[in-house]
Amino acid sequence: MNKIIFTGGGSAGHVTLNLALIPYFLQNGWEVRYIGSKTGIEKDLIKKFDAVKYYPIETGKLRRYFSWQNFMDALKIPLGIIQAVGIILKEKPDIIFSKGGFVSFPVVLAGYVCGVRSVMHESDVTPGLANKMSLPFVTKFFTTFDDTIKYVKNKSKVDYIGPVLSDRFEGADKKRGLDLCGFDENKPVLMFVGGSLGAKTINDAVRKNLDSLLEKYQVIHICGRGQIDEQLKTNGYCQFDYVDTAFKDLMEASDVVISRAGSNAIFELLSLKKPMVLVPLPCASSRGEQSLNAKSFASKGFAEVIADEKLGDSELLLKTIDDVFSHRKTYQKAMEDADFKSTNNTELALKVAAMVENKEH
Repeated sequence: MNKIIFTGGGSAGHVTLNLALIPYFLQNGWEVRYIGSKTGIEKDLIKKFDAVKYYPIETGKLRRYFSWQNFMDALKIPLGIIQAVGIILKEKPDIIFSKGGFVSFPVVLAGYVCGVRSVMHESDVTPGLANKMSLPFVTKFFTTFDDTIKYVKNKSKVDYIGPVLSDRFEGADKKRGLDLCGFDENKPVLMFVGGSLGAKTINDAVRKNLDSLLEKYQVIHICGRGQIDEQLKTNGYCQFDYVDTAFKDLMEASDVVISRAGSNAIFELLSLKKPMVLVPLPCASSRGEQSLNAKSFASKGFAEVIADEKLGDSELLLKTIDDVFSHRKTYQKAMEDADFKSTNNTELALKVAAMVENKEH
């Protein structure tokens, strides 16, 4: 029986693809294991698979800026590598699939030390720090953007596959989404999504402008774990910390989505033809990949962009949302006409499985 270890975590963006791939391997008789952090969101998300054993390891966050915490976390990374080596020697997997995030580097390096091949996926144009560190130790590097090859020395490892579009939105039901929120089907719906960990600036902007927004729209607000405001309860407003299976129904019920600009999220919105307002993660908190993603989508007529630091401008926010809603058919037409390479989760799973069966190297 073949066996695969998945790794990746820290945020839902580093777990979602793994969640989409795991069912293929389980259904085809593979043993599946997961190596993640002790407290990351991946630990809770993997619980949905009874057949997947979860191994937590020590993780140190990889920061691009100076912080005294870097010194403490630097001590955790070697320990995580040692723990990952022990797990890999015990489990003897045929292959490792990494989605990135700070938990993934110790696992990929441990796999290399143990002689186990690893494959890795990058959603954004430029490789994240964990993926950049892992690159020398992986066999194959799947990319969402063809431009990513410019940032890789060993270009023979790169396999440009486009966005991986999962089937998690199949069977979405608008009425079910509206009923979940207690919404009126005759009033338009906005969805604000700050990511699985939340986004303070987006949360603050929603709450600051809620009365104005509710004059014209109903509002779904996914605010991140631990970010719900229990005092804020009003008709036409529904907040969640994180949504898993019901997310497809909430998305189907939404007319305009206001979101961060992570690659996974925006390509899903593109595939669903959802008009969007993108608020990229500020460069001070990232390597600038979300700004590149957002500019690319705006240039193609898929979205409008508001800089994170300008989100406090109520007039700008409300006007942008109104403009996108008023011209939503124009944005949808641009998305319908878009021609972009994509892969579904089954096709990617087949590529990984073929490597184990020596059909692809």
